[in-house]
Amino acid sequence: MTVTILPPHADRFRLHPVASRLAPMFCFALLTVSCALASFALACATPFAAFAVVAAAMLPMRPALLVVTGAWLVNQTIGFGVLHYPIDGSTIAWGFVIGAAALLSTAAASTVLRWLPQGRRTPLMLAIALVAAYAAYELALLAATPFLGGEGAFTAAIVTRIGVTSAVWLAGLVAACEIVRLVDPFGRKGAMSA
Repeated sequence: MTVTILPPHADRFRLHPVASRLAPMFCFALLTVSCALASFALACATPFAAFAVVAAAMLPMRPALLVVTGAWLVNQTIGFGVLHYPIDGSTIAWGFVIGAAALLSTAAASTVLRWLPQGRRTPLMLAIALVAAYAAYELALLAATPFLGGEGAFTAAIVTRIGVTSAVWLAGLVAACEIVRLVDPFGRKGAMSA
C-alpha cells in the first residue's frame, strides 16, 4: 500500500520533482543554473516566461516570485559582470524592467495555473500558462519602450523567435523535473511508501 506524505493541499503544486519541503531550493537551483546557461547562450533573450511557468507550477506565488527574482539577479550579474553590458542609465533601467516583467510573468502564470482545474497538470495547461506568462512579459517590456527606446526589438519575427525559445526551454525544464522525479535522488519514493 502506498501512503503519501504530502499534505492534502500539495496537489496544487503542479510539478513534483522533489518532496514539497525541498521544492523551493530545487526550483531555485534549477532556475539559477538554467538562467546562467541561458544568459551566456542568449544574453538578452533569457526565457524568463519559461522560468516563470516552472516556478509557478512548482511553488505558491510568493516563493515563485522569490525564485524568479534570484534567476533575474543571476542574469544581471552575468550580463554586467561577465558579458560586460554597458553601465549606463538606459541599460540599467532595462535590467530593472526585465526584472519587473519576469515578476509579472510569474504572477500571470501562477494566476492561470490557479484558475485551471486542480490536479496533475497536463502539457496543455503548462502551455496555456506559458502563453499568459509570455504575453505579460512582452507587454511589460513593450510598455517601457516609449521611455527607454528599443521598439525595433518587437518585430513579429523577434517576438516569435523568443516565444519559441521560451517554449523549448519550458519543455526542457519540465523534462528535467520529470527526470529528477523518476531518478529520485533525494529518496522521496522511499519516504512516501510504507
